[in-house]
Amino acid sequence: MPGSTLERLRFQAVGQDDPLAQPLLAELAVEYSGRYGGTAERVMEWLRGHPAADFAPPDGGLLIGLLDGQPVTGGAFQRFDADTAELKRIWTASGHRQRGYASRLLTELEAEIATRGYRRVFLTTGHRQPEAEALYLSSGYRRMELEMQAEGGGTVLPIAFEKALT
Repeated sequence: MPGSTLERLRFQAVGQDDPLAQPLLAELAVEYSGRYGGTAERVMEWLRGHPAADFAPPDGGLLIGLLDGQPVTGGAFQRFDADTAELKRIWTASGHRQRGYASRLLTELEAEIATRGYRRVFLTTGHRQPEAEALYLSSGYRRMELEMQAEGGGTVLPIAFEKALT
């Protein structure tokens, strides 16, 4: 197939329950349970406990990055406030990391977020995800000093980031 894999990466808007999102959410649940404890099933319940409507237009969205029709990366956003969207569920499948897919996903999400009229992006990641911290810092996000409560039964210490959209 001609072109690099990054050039062949295509994004599709889906709902939280779309079959294209399921492999990424399943691997995300396994990864979170490995880093923070608990079972993958319990983490999946926590992930699915978030209202799917929050990740749907007009205020939110969920994009899946497809490589030759297979989901390799994905992420969602929801309304945080009138000017701010909050990123959630940013993920790249373990067999497809270090290829620029997550950076490309952020670019796509930010473009969609700006199209919806938001001027700022906010997100949190967990303290045991240094790869995510590095991704956000390299993508122009600024670490925020916020006092936040632990999530996930007290096992995840959130680290907040923000970025102004131009």
